[in-house]
Amino acid sequence: MSSRSKGKGKCGTPRGELQFDANFESGNLGEVTRLNDAEFDISIRPDTNNPKYRLWFYFRIRNAKAGQRVLFNIVNLCKTRSLYREGMAPCVRTTAQPKWERMPSKSVFYYRSPAHGQSYIMSFVYVFEQAASEHFFAYCFPYTYTDLQRYLYRLERRALPFVHRDEIARTLQHRRLDLLTITAPDEDSTGPKLGTVFVTARVHPGETPASFACQGLIDWLISDDPAAVKLRDRTVFKIVPMLNPDGVFLGNYRCSFVGVDLNRQWQAPGPLAPELVAVKALLQVAAQTQPQLSVFIDIHSHSANLNSFMYCNSHDDTDRLEAETVLPSLMDARSPHFSFASSKFCRDPNKAGSGRRALSSTEAHCYTYEISNYAALNAGTGTIVPFDADSYTELGRSMGQAFADYYTPSERHK
Repeated sequence: MSSRSKGKGKCGTPRGELQFDANFESGNLGEVTRLNDAEFDISIRPDTNNPKYRLWFYFRIRNAKAGQRVLFNIVNLCKTRSLYREGMAPCVRTTAQPKWERMPSKSVFYYRSPAHGQSYIMSFVYVFEQAASEHFFAYCFPYTYTDLQRYLYRLERRALPFVHRDEIARTLQHRRLDLLTITAPDEDSTGPKLGTVFVTARVHPGETPASFACQGLIDWLISDDPAAVKLRDRTVFKIVPMLNPDGVFLGNYRCSFVGVDLNRQWQAPGPLAPELVAVKALLQVAAQTQPQLSVFIDIHSHSANLNSFMYCNSHDDTDRLEAETVLPSLMDARSPHFSFASSKFCRDPNKAGSGRRALSSTEAHCYTYEISNYAALNAGTGTIVPFDADSYTELGRSMGQAFADYYTPSERHK
């Protein structure tokens, strides 16, 4: 009789003695403390070379017993304002059920814990239904560097005449920094281009919804939708789908390999931020050549707010300020999960080093597109609609449709 049939897992460990690890791409797990057979304290590993940021987690558990019920406490979150208050739950998948899903909100608790010095902790209860499966838990739906490389490889293999892939830099850990250019070739265009749109995503590694939305945008831009075909004819899209590959690979929440928040380095990026040096050089060229840079969008996700929305630059020039409202208004019209009312127009000095603020001196309209890590709020019914990977991707497609409206004013809202 096998050791497994006797109630033991790999290496003879008794079934039910849980084994934790995060030895895979984008994994994040700190210390695990067993309180008893049914409760564990789990700490998040801080970002590499920066102890300040602890929010993203992604770990694996093996050797559970079928029907085993366990309480897990995430004990060192770096933020107290959290969507866990609204019902957000970790994501889970197993080797038997490989599609990521959110856990039921009723299994998740967010509270000040007397046992942890009154710190806020997030606890969740989980029942292991299948003993043979490996179980994976994550803060939000994972999207890794390898996921992106596979997607870009498949896209490149299609040899579409209006898509071009370039490697514009190597990171400090020697990973690719990719740029996609999407536009109709000059010989196929019906007239001059109206502008260049520059899109970046995943400067903050733990903000995985940004990657799903960016992929949704790309999918729509290269589609046969007549509006997408016309948009390619009229514009040039330059897209950097993953601005912080090292941080993503390492399982960081906010920083690069060297512990730098790249979204505070845009004003004067140096040798520790080769990604920004390369992208900023491209943006400077786009701002001075035809078709001129007209829109810049940096896609993020938000850990405390519902819906998707934009941070926009505020201007003293009322005409420019009004023009700044056009794109978020069109996105509001295109997606029930985008909220113009939640969008903010500001000149926050604390964010002067962000892409949106650093590029505000150009003629382009610059935005930070934020997407909730959890859900949208239905304004009509007041109900919360949780996001999943598919709905994050759909937000990207809606963004593409809004751009089509933006560059074809006569056809808006059709």
